Amino acid sequence: MNRAWYKALTALLWLAPAAIGFRYWQIWDRLPARVAGHFDAAGRANGWLTREASLYYTVGFLFSLAAIFTVVLYAVERKYPLAKLSWALLAFLHLEIWSVAYGLNSTLNYTLYGTPVAIVQLPIITGFGVVAIVALALWEKRGNALSQSELVAEEVHAGKAWSLVFLAPVIVLVAVALAVPNSLARMTLCVVGFVMLTALAMAWDGFHYYFSRHGVEIRTLGFRLKSIPLLQIKNYEIQKWNPVRGFGIRGVGNHKAYVWGKTGVRVQMYDGEVFLGHNDPQRIVHDLNVIKRYQQT
Repeated sequence: MNRAWYKALTALLWLAPAAIGFRYWQIWDRLPARVAGHFDAAGRANGWLTREASLYYTVGFLFSLAAIFTVVLYAVERKYPLAKLSWALLAFLHLEIWSVAYGLNSTLNYTLYGTPVAIVQLPIITGFGVVAIVALALWEKRGNALSQSELVAEEVHAGKAWSLVFLAPVIVLVAVALAVPNSLARMTLCVVGFVMLTALAMAWDGFHYYFSRHGVEIRTLGFRLKSIPLLQIKNYEIQKWNPVRGFGIRGVGNHKAYVWGKTGVRVQMYDGEVFLGHNDPQRIVHDLNVIKRYQQT
């Protein structure tokens, strides 16, 4: 599929606010003066709006989502034209906006017919969608596995202090999940808790850098994140990491960073760059110098 299809499918996001507006037009005369506008975890209405306010809020909200999603998709496609990640994000944002539209329409059906509201299911859809996008981002362009038969060194860059940051939310989510009677809400909390627990485990285990005569492999929790073939390494230098850019796994494609601290080594490749965070970046430089000598023999 080419860029024209990508743009056309992006434009279809704008059908969501148009569709909900049309739905209001269909049932306007049957709507009561007050329309359900907020629900508790059990799906019971506990907040109300006038039908005019409900119309403006619902259409305006979907309009804002369509605008934000369009800008995001445009920016991603510009940076990663026709990449798998761009198409996956397009599919996810379509699923997201139409799920929101379906949920908002179900609030109208709740007001008219008393049928169960579906909007409480949205966090589950969002949670699984985010997990799928993150998994694809990690998988895409990680390269082929390198042979570990002639391992030169292994360095570990962990963020154990950061794991404590994730621990508190996990404890709170578990406590709330046990207390909430609604099974759907409990499932949503479990999905969020799983994501937080995975982040905690990754921070605790850290990034493992395996240096061999074939290049560098980056792993965490035993999962291979990225392979950097020796022949692709152009140059490297110690650099500071700006905390504003965040921690953990940053970037997509061939421009990634693996960092839990403020220092590391930026490795320039012929097709991108990788930032290897480490508290003692001189050790990373030393290991890179050692494996680069294999290139000269």
